[in-house]
Amino acid sequence: MGGLTLDTGALIALERTRKRIREVVAAALAGRDRITVPAAVMAEWWRGPDKRRPLIRAMVDVEALDEGLAKSAGEALASLRKAGAVDAGVTIDAIVMASAARRGDAVFTSDVEDLQRFGRYFPNVRLFGV
Repeated sequence: MGGLTLDTGALIALERTRKRIREVVAAALAGRDRITVPAAVMAEWWRGPDKRRPLIRAMVDVEALDEGLAKSAGEALASLRKAGAVDAGVTIDAIVMASAARRGDAVFTSDVEDLQRFGRYFPNVRLFGV
């Protein structure tokens, strides 16, 4: 297994100190597993510092949206468009899945069903709810 990739819902759950995601992150940190947050997720989640956000930010690696990641996410989006299954909110989901697939990470999300749409395109990514 790779590390962990967190989406916006997972960051919100961590910010709200939800037990499951706290335990997952604590275990990852103890095992020195990488915890990645794509930059697009950081933009969706970050609304300025408060008590917890800087602490959470310090625990994760923020991954830039490079050309390879953008193309991988774009191709996954194109595969959904062919099936007529794309709505306005899925670009970040595609980036999360492409990011995790790059490293073989597990994804922690509050939107398992939304990210499952990309399962055929990124079959090596395991999804877990927060």
